[in-house]
Amino acid sequence: MDAAWAAAERQESGGWVLRAASGVTQRANSVWTRDPGEDPHRLIASLREARLWYRDRRLPLIFQSFDGPRHAALNAVLDGEGFTRQSETLVLVRPSGTVPGGGSAGPDPAVEITREPTGDWLDLWWSVDGRGGSAELAVARGILEGCPAVYALVRDDDGGPAAVARLAMPGTVPAVAGTAPAGPGWGGLYCMATRPDARRRGYGGRIVRALLREGDARGLEGYWLLVMASNAGARDLYAQAGFREACRYLYRQERPKRHLTGC
Repeated sequence: MDAAWAAAERQESGGWVLRAASGVTQRANSVWTRDPGEDPHRLIASLREARLWYRDRRLPLIFQSFDGPRHAALNAVLDGEGFTRQSETLVLVRPSGTVPGGGSAGPDPAVEITREPTGDWLDLWWSVDGRGGSAELAVARGILEGCPAVYALVRDDDGGPAAVARLAMPGTVPAVAGTAPAGPGWGGLYCMATRPDARRRGYGGRIVRALLREGDARGLEGYWLLVMASNAGARDLYAQAGFREACRYLYRQERPKRHLTGC
């Protein structure tokens, strides 16, 4: 998942991966605690280092944090430091195989599959999920193109873009420079976005089925996707496509410090 949403800048330090991308998306601008650690003194020292790293980039300190025993010591430190809890996200998975609602049917001719995000694809995705202007979109495009992927777009009856999504395939990236790819592995569905006035008309389901067919044809072993726990409609759509919850995480952000101002 880290490779599928590649931050422009990253640094590994003591089991933590510090990621930054000019503030574009929480995931690409947060600490992934690959090894969260247990020693409270070491955690405080690592927290101090991470705080300085993000401060140098004029970014808030945010953790992508899981619950459970393995992350208990880290979460206790973050609780003590007053970090917020926000954006609870579910990690859903499904194996490759029969595509629900599509079965053995061939590709949907109305769904366009491309190896790069087209202008129409970017415009629709950014109009639904984007935060910022052209500069932020350029950063986001760099994140998308940092991993091999295919992009799906379905149009409405008038020819306008109705829904889009991306299938990231990080398994095709060499683990070490100069080595051969490890194999297809798993793929991740990202950037699911439907034009507001085109929702509840089946476009999202068609996009998901098209990308699952595409991944199966490329030999992927299974799929994951990330969805906000609060998004009941999307969760229903993914359940119909055979996805089930594997785990969940949330973002923990340092509260801004108030500075004394005035006369």
